[in-house]
Amino acid sequence: MTGIDDAERTISEAPACRLPRPLRPYADIFRVPGAWRFSAAGLIGRMPMSMFGLGTVLLISAATGKYGVAGTVSAAGSLGYALSSPQIARLVDSHGQRRVLLPLLAVFATSTVVLIGAVQLRLPTWAFFPPGAIAGATMPSLGTMVRARWSALLAGSPLLHTAFSFESVGDELCFVVGPAAVTLLATGVFPAAGVIVAALLCVAGTLWFASQRRTEPRITRAAGPAPQVRRAKGPPAPGLVVLAPVYLLLGAMFVSIDLSTVAFAQHFGHKPLAGFILGTYALGSATGGLWYGSRQWRAPTETRFAVTLILTVLGVATFWAQPNLVTLTCCIYLCGLTIAPTLIAGFSLLEAQAKAGRRTEAMSWLSSGIGVGLAVGASVAGFVIDGHGPRAGYVFAAACGVASAVTCLLGLRRLRSPAPRPAE
Repeated sequence: MTGIDDAERTISEAPACRLPRPLRPYADIFRVPGAWRFSAAGLIGRMPMSMFGLGTVLLISAATGKYGVAGTVSAAGSLGYALSSPQIARLVDSHGQRRVLLPLLAVFATSTVVLIGAVQLRLPTWAFFPPGAIAGATMPSLGTMVRARWSALLAGSPLLHTAFSFESVGDELCFVVGPAAVTLLATGVFPAAGVIVAALLCVAGTLWFASQRRTEPRITRAAGPAPQVRRAKGPPAPGLVVLAPVYLLLGAMFVSIDLSTVAFAQHFGHKPLAGFILGTYALGSATGGLWYGSRQWRAPTETRFAVTLILTVLGVATFWAQPNLVTLTCCIYLCGLTIAPTLIAGFSLLEAQAKAGRRTEAMSWLSSGIGVGLAVGASVAGFVIDGHGPRAGYVFAAACGVASAVTCLLGLRRLRSPAPRPAE
């Protein structure tokens, strides 16, 4: 019996749900045996994605007083993550999640310890880069693996849309809680506390996730002789050639908004409020994601993706003109409402197009695209803000958003022609 057959039988045999109608789809997905366990483990294990880079900056800057060095080490980790994620995902698709996660986690934990030790021992700054890059490159990408489990369990079911929506809301929760928590730990306890807690959460969540063997997707290989499978090349999904650059530009837009908001708040003498404003951005995204996932849509996924992306860009294009922090906060919340729906639709497009045995790899490329965009956008936006102020930073963010929307519209035909996936 397939995963979707098991899921449908479990849901149909479950007692009727008495929750309000908008929440019922979320209750339905967690009736699938083991679903809440791997989802909760994945949420804990991916908290460091919003904590580790900032924690690294706070740790190194506290020890050296150099934000430039701290930011460069953090960027090296982000680039390492972006470059390694698709390769690790390919191994996961070929060998299974548990077999790849456990050695990967060991390398991540070891390199994190080495990084903390190098900073605490006041070693030369060049010694921070190797462990920082390795830690970033080996941080488990649990978000794509959680989505791969949902996809295996609910393939072909409308509930998969709800599951992806829930996980996107989980991502936003990480970005609401993570930065505030790591800042409090690093400034209120001791500088290394943020990185240590982030690493412990990663280890605990990943070990719990890897122990959930029942819901782990089966290893699937495309039909044909083994040598041909090993030589198979090309993108894991046709739409990736459009979605990867779109997500890269979105990553540059997001980080430019973050840096510009910090500078904008500092300009008005209220720098500590920047975290609250950015948290409002993530809260808006989570709100939009919950609403989006509670509905079943008739419009094609690629149309929804284009519409929500354009709405997001239109909202960002107003940030430069905001007169004060109050209007910015209101506008940034409203703009955030369309972010999670955009990301959800992107993952759904790739899930539908992914070739047999390459589902995790396909979705990991989106995370890598955002990671590269974050690293590149941070450096460019930093120079723009230093030279011309936070409003210019918002203009740069809007330009990145416009470029992503244009790329999407130019490649919309490719998104409309999903390749049929062989039965798994």
